[in-house]
Amino acid sequence: MNAGKSTVLLQASHNYHEQGMHTLLMTAALDDRIKVGQITSRIGLGKEADLFEADTDVFASISARHVEKHVDCVMIDEAQFLSPDQIWQLSRVADELRIPVLCYGLRTDFMGELFPGSATLLAVADHLREIRTICWCGSKASMVLRMDSTGNAVKAGTQVVIGGNDVYASVCRKHWKSGEPQKNADELGK
Repeated sequence: MNAGKSTVLLQASHNYHEQGMHTLLMTAALDDRIKVGQITSRIGLGKEADLFEADTDVFASISARHVEKHVDCVMIDEAQFLSPDQIWQLSRVADELRIPVLCYGLRTDFMGELFPGSATLLAVADHLREIRTICWCGSKASMVLRMDSTGNAVKAGTQVVIGGNDVYASVCRKHWKSGEPQKNADELGK
């Protein structure tokens, strides 16, 4: 969270377009924070995108779009919401259709567990690149805290709750373990 994944995706798509190439953007239908069917960054960039749901055959969907108009690259936002089967379908896009597939998403949930789609993606991806952000302490933020309405860390519950900075905080492992989404009163003076 808050590493700029959507911004990087939109910039990469723009770079393809500048070279006269066509990208196919996809995002999770369940992400309704801003607008369903649009990839939007926190800095205000946005672009329409095809949707995938839990039962979407992404290989068939991409194949059909490729027949309509040549696709030079597929870019997936919120890739953690893909199923393991959909990750294997994307591998077919890369291997059989020979279209590069770039996936942007979270590795783990607020409980420190891999999302099922992320686990499969980590296993089968040709290349992995981490986009980093920082914890409030200045360390690399590698974990995500979910917070309740009073700002306290939540360590159990359903894996997926759609939200932004009002619900989640990117933190380092130390502050994930202690459940501190921000500086406490003792550390404010330091």
